[in-house]
Amino acid sequence: MSQQPPPSDPSDQPEPGDAFDDIVEEETTRDPDLAVIEAGSRTLRAQAGPPQADPVPARPADPEVDKALREVEQELATRWGETKLEPSVQRIAALMDVLGEPQRAYPSIHITGTNGKTSTARMIEALLAAFDLRTGRYTSPHVQTITERISLDGAPITAERFIETYHDIKPYVEMVDAAQEYRLSFFEVLTGMAYAAFADAPVDVAVVEVGMGGSWDATNVIDASVAVITPISLDHTDRLGGTTAEIADEKSGIVKEGATVILAQQPVDAAQVVLKKAVETDATVAREGLEFGVTAREVAVGGQLLTLRGLGGEYEEIFLPLYGAHQAHNAAVALAAVEAFFGIGAQHARPLDVDTVRRAFASVASPGRLEVVRRSPTVVLDAAHNPAGALAAAEGIQEAFDFSRLVGVVGASGDKDVRGLLEAFEPIFAEVVVTANSTHRAMDPDALAAVAVEVFGEDRVVVEPRLDEALEAAITLAEEEGEYGGAGVLVTGSVITVGEARLLLRGRG
Repeated sequence: MSQQPPPSDPSDQPEPGDAFDDIVEEETTRDPDLAVIEAGSRTLRAQAGPPQADPVPARPADPEVDKALREVEQELATRWGETKLEPSVQRIAALMDVLGEPQRAYPSIHITGTNGKTSTARMIEALLAAFDLRTGRYTSPHVQTITERISLDGAPITAERFIETYHDIKPYVEMVDAAQEYRLSFFEVLTGMAYAAFADAPVDVAVVEVGMGGSWDATNVIDASVAVITPISLDHTDRLGGTTAEIADEKSGIVKEGATVILAQQPVDAAQVVLKKAVETDATVAREGLEFGVTAREVAVGGQLLTLRGLGGEYEEIFLPLYGAHQAHNAAVALAAVEAFFGIGAQHARPLDVDTVRRAFASVASPGRLEVVRRSPTVVLDAAHNPAGALAAAEGIQEAFDFSRLVGVVGASGDKDVRGLLEAFEPIFAEVVVTANSTHRAMDPDALAAVAVEVFGEDRVVVEPRLDEALEAAITLAEEEGEYGGAGVLVTGSVITVGEARLLLRGRG
């Protein structure tokens, strides 16, 4: 171990299809971290040329607006963070009541699962918008800026609107706080803000990602007509259960009476639990690999080209500007969810207009998911934080990039399966630089290094406690032995690590 210095055209109903080949079931998602990311200001020599348009908002340029946003963030930070929970929807239900039930002002699509939720939510949002529906999207946590969590019309709400929404509901939040045993948590207040903002807009449909679990998640005060369950694997086992069946039991709590369930490929025990829940709620289930799925895909420049089978037919020549087979599966799930929302498969069997579907998928971005942020050498960010997500990321990067040498930068949270995550990346990393992000949940770099040495061997592990220095060290390693042109760096382990690296590598905008 070493340390280095510094709506739609009709067509005939398709014939029943065969089961589809499995590709990859998992996708990366984000840790439930509460942090306002303020990374260091060091300029890295990796900065080669201006970045492309960034879907992640920068801090407000107006000092007064930035000050007001920081004050809101500071007030929110006094509440329970997203890792401290009292499993109940009692408090959020009380808030919705005093706000006049804003979450019932629009239909919604609800998304749970272990991996792939945010990317799937972004795809669903893009598809709905392409069919001229005004959308609201609520996802968590954020990569860089808290306003990312609440989107209208496909873009994060402005800082001004975020501040205004907070102050609009603040008196009602305080009223509920006074009447409850525990104050509303950070996530509960943000959920209330999102539902209020969507009603005020107003939106035609809300796309809502759970924070954690399902039954008692704060988002679960909506009656979504479509419930999406992305791949389930082991994560948050201390709160959700130690088996995929137990986790599925909690997550299937978002399935409402008479809803349609869009079920991604799952472990057998998890699928059985969800199907049982569907019977109990008289819900209809569409299963990936049976009622819908990926029928073909090939790697393309800047992403991949797909043929998807939806609930109403086949969609060919779909370009998705995201890397990895897992994202193809997310696309199939998203398409089926939107078809179900429009009644395809239940009320009729006409496919959506394929050209509109193509335009929608071609517009999708998912920051921090195998995202290239720099070239020469290429630096890729991926928010994988559990073994399943890491395996999907590793397969995706091997498929999409022809690196002669890949160096990892890993900063993980201490409550994760760090060994499993490192083992997933071991076959593809020449070396790994272990580091830490700025949050209190970050695993101590020396403790992380001790695990990394057991997985990689001492000669392949470098310790750099500061993230900026870890990035610099990884770039230096990637450039060694004349491999500058074919070398790469993958930054991973946590959404917070990825968010801070994004700020360092792309700048503050």
